[in-house]
Amino acid sequence: MRSNMGTKQVAQRSSLGALQRRSLKRKKSDQKLSRSIKKIRADMVEISEGQKRIREGQMEVREKFQEISKEAAKLKEETSQISKQSAANQLRLDLMFQIVKARAENDFAKDDLLTQTLRDLMAKQNISKTQGL
Repeated sequence: MRSNMGTKQVAQRSSLGALQRRSLKRKKSDQKLSRSIKKIRADMVEISEGQKRIREGQMEVREKFQEISKEAAKLKEETSQISKQSAANQLRLDLMFQIVKARAENDFAKDDLLTQTLRDLMAKQNISKTQGL
């Protein structure tokens, strides 16, 4: 009988040891899982901060792009104004050259007509300048 009793105790001990081993495995597994979760959470915080910096950078780039676009539009308008002024100056110079040439040829009718055309052009430009301001 003693041998039967000893067998039961050994069986109980081995089953107790198995339970303890499973319990330890679970604890270790839970600890690994807990560490993994903490690591993932830390990574998520880091990623979130990175995304925030990216959004801020994108907003800065967008603002700079808008400023550059405004400046480009302003420069385009100024270029257009300079081009118009240059064309008007060229027209006046052409008229003045023709007036000098007509006077050199003693063509007073042509001189008078060109001089009047130049005066009208200058008056028209002065009116548009005062309206533009």
